[in-house]
Amino acid sequence: MARIAVLTATLLLPGLALVASVAAPEDYPRSSTAVPAITGAPAALMEGLHKPPLGLPPVPVSPRNPPSAEKIALGRKLFFDRRLSFNRTLSCAMCHVPEQGFTQHEVKTPVGIEGRFVRRNSPSLLNVAYRTVLFHDGREHSLENQVWQPLLKDNEMANPSIGFVIDTIRAAEDYRGLFEAAFEQGLTMETIGMALATYQRALVSGNSAFDRWYFAGDKDALSASAQRGWAIFQRSGCVSCHTVAAEYGQFTNDAFYDTGIGYARSMGAGGQPGSVRLAPGVTVTPTVEFDMPDANDLGRYEATGRSEDRWLYRTPTLRNVGITAPYMHDGSFPDLAAVVAYYNAGATPHEGLDPRIRPLELGEQELSDLVSFLESLTGSNVEQLQRDARAQPIGDAR
Repeated sequence: MARIAVLTATLLLPGLALVASVAAPEDYPRSSTAVPAITGAPAALMEGLHKPPLGLPPVPVSPRNPPSAEKIALGRKLFFDRRLSFNRTLSCAMCHVPEQGFTQHEVKTPVGIEGRFVRRNSPSLLNVAYRTVLFHDGREHSLENQVWQPLLKDNEMANPSIGFVIDTIRAAEDYRGLFEAAFEQGLTMETIGMALATYQRALVSGNSAFDRWYFAGDKDALSASAQRGWAIFQRSGCVSCHTVAAEYGQFTNDAFYDTGIGYARSMGAGGQPGSVRLAPGVTVTPTVEFDMPDANDLGRYEATGRSEDRWLYRTPTLRNVGITAPYMHDGSFPDLAAVVAYYNAGATPHEGLDPRIRPLELGEQELSDLVSFLESLTGSNVEQLQRDARAQPIGDAR
């Protein structure tokens, strides 16, 4: 049966509103487009844990939480379940979108429950298994523990307590028997963290064009521009923090540095913005004054309380960096060109800036080559991980 558009006309008279609905003719122009459902197929994620892709070292595994297919499947289900937020609208996957490199492209920093601001950019979960410290300030060391922070923070998923989350899962019929199949102890605070951690740990992605060229010796795997960019990357000192070993490349040393971003944002906090980005490609300049949220962010200091840690942030891995925009801890750079331009200019000079950061004096072609190199670090199995993620039905909000 053909769908018929309905037009509604409203006539306003003093004290009276008349509303009439009429069927539109068949040739009425329609601009709507049917959006197909996102579907996927489970992947053999356990294989990646046992034999990681080219360019990656063995995956670190918690001896208290050895991986299993049952844990991965359960963790995936939890990851996409919107019922795990207090108002049953947000899931982990809404800030770590599979098709966006398991981060979020649309906004600099995520929006949590009821539209509440989250100060920092969503880090990608690809290869998070290798991170020795978690969050931009390194305040956690274990994926099993890390998962509880977004579940409980009042500007993220905002659950009032651990017990509330456990009760939510226990009351859901579709979880019946799943924790018991994956864990001897069944449903507990610890096993919720273990399941989510196991799924995230399985998101390993390597075998990039760079890996095939550098580690496997395939001379045709990397473009000439990317090869020049790799030389610039080394010559400019980037590799001292985004490290590459003889047999694998983490592209991070998981250490903390002051790159000038935190300092610049903290010192410039307050006042009215010149423009506000409402959506990709939609920017407006406010014509009225309004209160801005507190933008001050002291970085690692907030995790240690040590004054020398002000404005230090964890070095992110550059693997898959081409698909994980926006960049920096605050999402302030929309693309890789903006990132390399910032470092080429010498960042934001101030006392405490890492001494390795200085003006690089690279030309336009060199900057383009550097971006080409960074784009060559995208893993060959990213789409497979996306399809695997979409094999999981979204948790019902009821």
